[in-house]
Parts: sequence; C-alpha cells; structure tokens
Amino acid sequence: MRINRLALTVAAAFATVILLGAGIAVAFAHGSTTSTARPDPLQAVRSATARYHSLTVAQGNGYALLKDTAGIACIDNPGVGAMGVHYANGDLVKAGKIDPNKPQALVYEPMGNGQLRLVAVEYVVIQQQWDAAHNSPPELFGQHFMMTPDGNRFGLPAFYSLHAWIWQNNSSGMFSMWNPTVSCGAATTGSGSSTSAPASADPNDDRPLPHARQPR
Repeated sequence: MRINRLALTVAAAFATVILLGAGIAVAFAHGSTTSTARPDPLQAVRSATARYHSLTVAQGNGYALLKDTAGIACIDNPGVGAMGVHYANGDLVKAGKIDPNKPQALVYEPMGNGQLRLVAVEYVVIQQQWDAAHNSPPELFGQHFMMTPDGNRFGLPAFYSLHAWIWQNNSSGMFSMWNPTVSCGAATTGSGSSTSAPASADPNDDRPLPHARQPR
C-alpha cells in the first residue's frame, strides 16, 4: 500500500514538472515573459509631429521656410541623396533645449503636384549655447549629433544637428543626414501643402525653386 502511494506521489511530481516546463516553453514562444518591451521613442515623435503633414498647421506653430544664403530652399547632394525643404522654428532653436517631441525643424520633400510631403524632423542647437551649459555634445535616441562649423551655407554660427527620417524610409540609416530616396527635382517656388503654399512664396509663381548642389 505504501509502495503504491509513493509511486503515485512520484508520478504526480513528475507530471507537475512536465507541465511547468511546457508552460515556460509556451511563454517564451509567445514572448510572454515578466519583462515588458520598451516603447519605441520614435513612435512618440511620430504622434507628436503627425499634424505637421499639414504645412498650414506647421506654420501656425511657428515653423517658417528656411533658405540658405544663396536663396536655396531644397537641399540635396547629388550622388548621396537629399534633405529637402526645411521649415525651422526660431523660438525652439533659441531655447537651446532638446525635446524629442519638439524638433527645431521639419523637413519636407517637394512633390510633382507642387505639394510638400513631410519626411523627417531635425533637432538643432547652437554649439556655443549648448557647450556653455553642457560638458559634452548632445545625444538623442542613442545617437551623437553632427556638428556643422561656422561659415556654413545657412550663415548660422556653428551648430549641432540630428535628422530622424521618421516619415520616409532611408536606406542610409534612420539618422543619416542625407536620404537617397528624397529628391529636390520637383521643387518649385510655389511648392505648398495640401492646404497652403509657403508664406514667403507667390502661389502663382511656378518657377523652379533653386536647390543645393553641395553639402551644407
């Protein structure tokens, strides 16, 4: 009798071990572990900037067309790719702070129908202002900012910047300066959005918009 009870106890314990093992295997197979996946920080940026697909909304929130000292609005680098047309928020640049959900610039690609399509965001801080308050150059999303020295095409003092191509795939990398899939070929001075043309442009003027043939 004792032997039968011992046998039953051993069998029950063995069955429990098997069931526990099977449960753990299923949990791993479905990714159901005690740790939770970290949220994608870029998804939060997409949510925060989705409204800027409308250029009218972007302009209403302080973003204005940025041209270089030669009057060029669409920036490209033949053989490497393009950036596109930048709309910058001067107040955010002057603030000298980096908030993932408040990029200093929005980047648009000119389309063949005269509209502008949002493709990226750009974070920008003036080097002197940043260095005065920090011990190292800025970083975001695990990426080091690039530094553009004085004497740049925009006539700005040296600045740090980082692009994030959150609205357009970039084969060169999410944070690359140039995007091979973006082009300035369709740029016109009347390039607008689904709701309006840039405030500084005559919407009836469809002459080609000058675009860059050299790096920034």
